[in-house]
Amino acid sequence: MSEDFEIKNKVAESGLVNFDLSALSPKGKRIEIDLKDFLFMEMILKEKDFREKVAEIDTEIYRDTFVYVYCSVEAIIPIWAYFLITSKLTGIAKKIVYGNKKDLEIILMHEAISNYNFDALEAKRVLVKGCSEEDIPENAYIELVEKLKPIVKSLMFGEACSNVPIFKN
Repeated sequence: MSEDFEIKNKVAESGLVNFDLSALSPKGKRIEIDLKDFLFMEMILKEKDFREKVAEIDTEIYRDTFVYVYCSVEAIIPIWAYFLITSKLTGIAKKIVYGNKKDLEIILMHEAISNYNFDALEAKRVLVKGCSEEDIPENAYIELVEKLKPIVKSLMFGEACSNVPIFKN
């Protein structure tokens, strides 16, 4: 082999910055609270019984977790019921939301993107990683483009060897 032959990493030399959106996803356990378990016959909310069951919640189970609260059965749940559950877990859980796990993930990623400092990507060519072991909500990609479009030189999606150009400024 010739001494003049040099292996070059064209991707590294391109100035392309890889951005992995999954790195923003908050780490921690996700726990559900299904209000059907607090209902009489899984159908009716009786205030006194509901309050007793909320008072009996072992809050340590929820310490430093992300909690989503919903009701899996057809029942009328007054808004104050969500107040009681949230009040019990506030200051213990990292985050409490109404909805399913997907709703929780959308809200967590929204907050992560909103709070992230993107200054290091200013005027850069950015490649948003296409494959991730984590399930990233589609809305996170939409919010990411909104944040990046005004500041980056160009945006691509995928992998360095196979990407889709999104825009150039």
